[in-house]
Amino acid sequence: MLFGKLLPRNTDFFALFDQHADHIVEAAQAFSKLVEHYNDPELRSQYHRAVDHAEKAADRVTHEVNKAIHQTFITPIDREQIHGLINTMDDVADLIQDSAETMALYDVRGMTDEISRLTDLSLRCCSRVRDAVRLLARIADPATAEAALKTCDEIDLLEGDADRVMRTAMSKLFREEPDVRELIKLKAIYELLETITDRCEDVANLIEGIILENS
Repeated sequence: MLFGKLLPRNTDFFALFDQHADHIVEAAQAFSKLVEHYNDPELRSQYHRAVDHAEKAADRVTHEVNKAIHQTFITPIDREQIHGLINTMDDVADLIQDSAETMALYDVRGMTDEISRLTDLSLRCCSRVRDAVRLLARIADPATAEAALKTCDEIDLLEGDADRVMRTAMSKLFREEPDVRELIKLKAIYELLETITDRCEDVANLIEGIILENS
């Protein structure tokens, strides 16, 4: 039994990265639908459950990857890079779930244009993260590596757009929202949504590092 445990294992880390990225996009899409149908309590609850389901699926993949790091004799990229990438990706899924949970706990009156815009940017960032992750297994090919780096640049641009929306949203909120409790609720949600794009940028930066070191 001990000998069996010591045998090297083969783990397709890139396939696991792809699975996790799919779950991130599933969570982001469900959250986008939650925002779109916020005024319908039944649909809101349905999409909230979908967000939770996707986040839990992402957690399982993260656990599998972190376990496999210690059981795999030879990894396709540096172990620290694998650990950093999967856990930063998991932060994205966690933040999406946190955003849905915060809306439910705070009982926000309704969605704002700024929430819709930040949600759209978050979904687009998550989709581009998935695109970049799917290219990782083939970065030995120069054209693929270049395409992945270009996708990472697009994530950086989307994160910059989210920063600008966030600043405008905060300015408008403090100038126009008379209800202090609603102001506090919306501020928290704006910050969570903008942080999703920040963490997507962190994923892009990690992917760029992997490409530069391994392609």
